Amino acid sequence: MKYIVAIIQPDKLEDVLHLLDEKEIHLVTVSSVLGRGRQKGVAEVYRGHREAGSLLRKTKLEIAVNDQFVKAAVDAIRDGARTGSIGDGKIFIMDLDQCVRIRTGETDSVAIG
Repeated sequence: MKYIVAIIQPDKLEDVLHLLDEKEIHLVTVSSVLGRGRQKGVAEVYRGHREAGSLLRKTKLEIAVNDQFVKAAVDAIRDGARTGSIGDGKIFIMDLDQCVRIRTGETDSVAIG
């Protein structure tokens, strides 16, 4: 089992979710976050407004997957989020030691679905 965390541009979220759905990966948690990368948050225009300060709006996706879905999930995120410009984001893949479905008590691969 793996836990995938991706930081992407907010306007690429729908593209990423569409590609994840095509690969039958439906369990995703999405958060609006602020952050900066190597450019130290160089201000940019987002939806007609110039972002203030050194932190830029980003979207964070969190996905727990069984091992056979890792490549499909990473490919979907990468392909959906890529613009070819600086600031496209990052994908982090971590081992997931345990997962518990609260409602049923199921654990690990069964709990992920």
